[in-house]
Order: sequence, then structure tokens, then C-alpha cells
Amino acid sequence: MYKKILVPVDLSHVRTLDKALKTAAELARLYGAELSYLGVTSSSPGPVAHTPEEFEEKLTAFAAQRAHEDGVSASAESQVVPDPARDLNHVLLAAVEKSGADLVVMASHRPGFPEHFFASHAGHVASHAKVSVMVVR
Repeated sequence: MYKKILVPVDLSHVRTLDKALKTAAELARLYGAELSYLGVTSSSPGPVAHTPEEFEEKLTAFAAQRAHEDGVSASAESQVVPDPARDLNHVLLAAVEKSGADLVVMASHRPGFPEHFFASHAGHVASHAKVSVMVVR
């Protein structure tokens, strides 16, 4: 049913992604699909890496570790943008199109007051992507 599952990850908040990562891995095993972990960073030093190259190395290592732990095929793709907070929705939707993924599995936080005014990233992707999106809380 699914061949490629895109999983956006924030390496600075990996601990909060556990449920979504496990869900994506279970779906990949069930359907024999490949997982593609997507990370977005800026060219400026950040909490995860000092350079985009270091970020890509860490994301690739993360994907390899998860593939080994979960027993699935996985790859990593990093995107460098000037301002990840501002550009994230656009980058996520473009990555879905470019990757050829037929499912997106992404984590979301519990909705609160700000969501009455601003859509969450997961909500935006779910509303605008041309493929199925599973939002995991």
C-alpha cells in the first residue's frame, strides 16, 4: 500500500518524537516501505550542529541508528533554509512532493491557545499535502 514514508524530525527534540517514530517504523515494516527522515536546519550554528554539513552527518547517523533499531530501510534528507521557523511549512510540503512519498507520519504537540490563531506545522501539512498525512500526538 505505501512505498515511501516521509518522517519530519527535529533533532533537538528527538525525545518527544518517540511515538511518531515508532508508528512510522511499524507502518514501514507492515507495508515493506522505506522511511525517509527529513530534517530542516539553517546555515547558522544551532543547538544541534554548527554547520549544515554537521547537521547532515547527525541526521544520517540518526537515520542509520533508527533503521538498525527498527529493522527497516531508511534514508535521511536535510534541507538548509535561512529561517526554519518561518520556512518550515513550505519546506515540508516541497519535500513531500520532491521525495515521492505516499505517506507522511509526523509528530504534533497537544493543541493549545496559540492554535486558535496559528496553525500547527502538522496541521498545515495535513491540510495542504497531496498525500495522506498521519499526525501522531
